[in-house]
Amino acid sequence: MKKNVWRAVIEVAFIIFLFYSNLLMGEFERSGMGARRGFAWAIRDVFTAANFAIALTAALIGYILFESFRKRF
Repeated sequence: MKKNVWRAVIEVAFIIFLFYSNLLMGEFERSGMGARRGFAWAIRDVFTAANFAIALTAALIGYILFESFRKRF
């Protein structure tokens, strides 16, 4: 049981990491403001409560979806 909980925590954290890294990379694309305003501004713009709620929701849905695929196949 303890191993399954740690596995879930690691997988959800990895999905959240991918979400935030994608947002941060988007700030430095041509259309993003990060290149003009700097790295510190981009970090403040990306790490918000709304983005965390979206990341956590997406991570939990992704974890549940992939666990159901693992059990079926």
